[in-house]
Amino acid sequence: MAANRGVAYIKPGVVEVQSIDYPKLAIGKRKCEHGVILKIISTNICGSDQHMVRGRTTAPAGLVLGHEITGKVIEAGRDVEFIKVGDIVSVPFNIACGRCRNCKEGKTGICLNVNPARPGAAYGYVDMGGWVGGQAEYVMVPYADFNLLKFPDKDQAMAKIKDLTLLSDIFPTGYHGAVTAGVGPGTIVYVAGAGPVGLACAASCHLLGAACVIVGDMIPERLKQAKSFGCEVVDLRKNATLAEQIDQIVGEPEVDAAVDCVGFEARGHGHDTKVERPATVLNAVMEVTRAGGSLGIPGLYVTGDPGAVDANAKIGMLGIRIGLGWAKSHHFTTGQCPVMKYNRQLMQCILHDKIKIAKAVNVKTISLKDAPQGYKDFDKGAAKKFVIDPHGMIAA
Repeated sequence: MAANRGVAYIKPGVVEVQSIDYPKLAIGKRKCEHGVILKIISTNICGSDQHMVRGRTTAPAGLVLGHEITGKVIEAGRDVEFIKVGDIVSVPFNIACGRCRNCKEGKTGICLNVNPARPGAAYGYVDMGGWVGGQAEYVMVPYADFNLLKFPDKDQAMAKIKDLTLLSDIFPTGYHGAVTAGVGPGTIVYVAGAGPVGLACAASCHLLGAACVIVGDMIPERLKQAKSFGCEVVDLRKNATLAEQIDQIVGEPEVDAAVDCVGFEARGHGHDTKVERPATVLNAVMEVTRAGGSLGIPGLYVTGDPGAVDANAKIGMLGIRIGLGWAKSHHFTTGQCPVMKYNRQLMQCILHDKIKIAKAVNVKTISLKDAPQGYKDFDKGAAKKFVIDPHGMIAA
């Protein structure tokens, strides 16, 4: 049996590269003839992974992490008709059967058949169906014909792999946040958070034709990265309110649309930056978004947070000013991005040089053995998107 290694969550603050089982075309004891085995070309560290590694979810020890996967097909089940051995493919982080009502409606983030606990599944993620993660050398992907996005030219794909690896999650997720916030030509938009998803969202806002993209964060290096591709920025450590800083940029204290790319580990603004206030971003974006505007909320919120600041937050019950949103007739969109809704079009934007998404999010490739250090650096707020190169295929 071939060897395999993967990045496993051990305890809060600790991940290890371990020997793990080589994948089989099986789901439990059932054969999985609709699946494929991938040799992983690239697999990325995500902010959602970081929530688990910080101990802020109910993730069990030993969970093999990784839901952002790009790979080469090395084995295909008997029922796989259209994906072939040798194809280079992007794997949406949502696992979807393609057969249930939600999948047929395009809601692949909440497939009804791939997670016995609740709608929706993902690789290597807590409460998302128990699927083995892809921060590894090899992984099994089910329902391959439906799930996988094949790159049309292998040489071109490898030449642009640092961009294409972002199609598995953060580029579609950031784009989804912008689309659901109603961003289009001429929009003035505020993006909360300059981590990789926030930066991908900001780049997506430019792609969609936004007139002004304002990005807020507390980490100077991340704000500098946002400025590097034409964003305005607000430093949330300042005592000036968010509305006041927006007013200084655009001449009025509000925007047409806003996107929350932070999620449940949000901190207070100004004097409160040391204090966790999980509803801060949601309340702030309602305050600065004009009446009739829309809010995209791709930032992660959970139903179980052992490290939360109070009993309500531990079950995802936050102090949101829903009355303010109601009074302003805001439109909210939450939940996982349905990656397949966008990934093919965004792939074409990459292949035809309409966007340099890897440059926008500052991709840095690392080896599998360096993944634990990548997690540590990311946790410190590095203005980078860490992409793991398990087989040295990107470096080569």
